[in-house]
Amino acid sequence: MKQTILVVEDERSLGAAIEDRLIKNGFLVLRADREEAALRILQNTDNISALWLDHYLLGQKTGLDFLHEIRGKEEWNEIPIFVVTNSVSDEKVSRYEILGIEKYYVKSDSSLTDIINSIKKTISKK
Repeated sequence: MKQTILVVEDERSLGAAIEDRLIKNGFLVLRADREEAALRILQNTDNISALWLDHYLLGQKTGLDFLHEIRGKEEWNEIPIFVVTNSVSDEKVSRYEILGIEKYYVKSDSSLTDIINSIKKTISKK
């Protein structure tokens, strides 16, 4: 059975590129560009294997807001979350880490291959 990755990314072209690479690596991919859509997907989908989360999202909420929301729900608390963003500050990274993310990546400093390999490695341990 293929593992499912939820990609929450506001940039459509980048989201499409991420989706394409994940599919080529054997994953099923669901996409959202705002918090509300991502929450609906989580509510209606079983077995999300991992979550790819950008800090900036369309709408009023950020990735941090979304993470606060899902970490309060027991059924989603164990999903490994990979924050992939260009928003960098020690405070922001720390706030995400406190909420139990798996890894924080800066888009401009990270390759899709490295991030996908990290996701694969994490999922294989679960």
